[in-house]
Amino acid sequence: MKKLILILVAALGLSVSVGVCAQEGGVPWDKAPDKTQDVKALQHGAALFANYCMGCHSASFMHYSDLQKLGLSEQQIKNNLMFATDKIGDMMKTNMAPAQAKAWFGVVPPDLTLIARSRAVEGHSGADYLYNYLRGFYRDETKPTGWNNTVFPGVAMPNVLWELQGERHLKHVETQQGGQKVATAQFEQITPGTVTPAKFDDDVADLVAFLQWMGDPAYETRVHLGIWVLLFLAVCIFLTWRLNKAYWKEIK
Repeated sequence: MKKLILILVAALGLSVSVGVCAQEGGVPWDKAPDKTQDVKALQHGAALFANYCMGCHSASFMHYSDLQKLGLSEQQIKNNLMFATDKIGDMMKTNMAPAQAKAWFGVVPPDLTLIARSRAVEGHSGADYLYNYLRGFYRDETKPTGWNNTVFPGVAMPNVLWELQGERHLKHVETQQGGQKVATAQFEQITPGTVTPAKFDDDVADLVAFLQWMGDPAYETRVHLGIWVLLFLAVCIFLTWRLNKAYWKEIK
């Protein structure tokens, strides 16, 4: 519990600085598609997370066995999603040592279990932040990794999805608005990715949906339980009302 609290505090502290950085990129944010009820999207998001994120990041409050809640069998999880262990009951942790990560990137990559719940900024949800962040990388040779990001300028993380997305530059174009010249930022594709831009956006939406689910895997259970609790309370209130009415009728 103490570790969970420390991670939440650190993540919330970072979200304040992220809110400032988000205004500097100059590229408007898009609303993240809501795929949290789409089981196929969540399964695909889990595969993307295991293949592209877990090389550096952990989800140390999740067990691999928790993925069975998404309709995946134990064998499917072992065959397609487990690269750092062979025990399905283990936590979803990266094999990268913190010291090694800091030497490569300058910082230790954060745990992603609660990332979607901690990255909300003013006017945008954590899902919106992640959706635009993962789609906001562009080539910048002035940075150590060769990459920069419109949502988080100067980020230490490289674009791990670059093969899917392709390589892009960020250029500023002057347009006339209200008789004044306004500079707007636009992406310019350098090399194509292995998927179309529309498919890439859809893949990122799946990954973001999984990150949302991972931050609160019991959400659906709570909703369904809550409905039954409300129905039970409604019946109890009705019976109490009838009992109260019958009781006072006898007294009168």
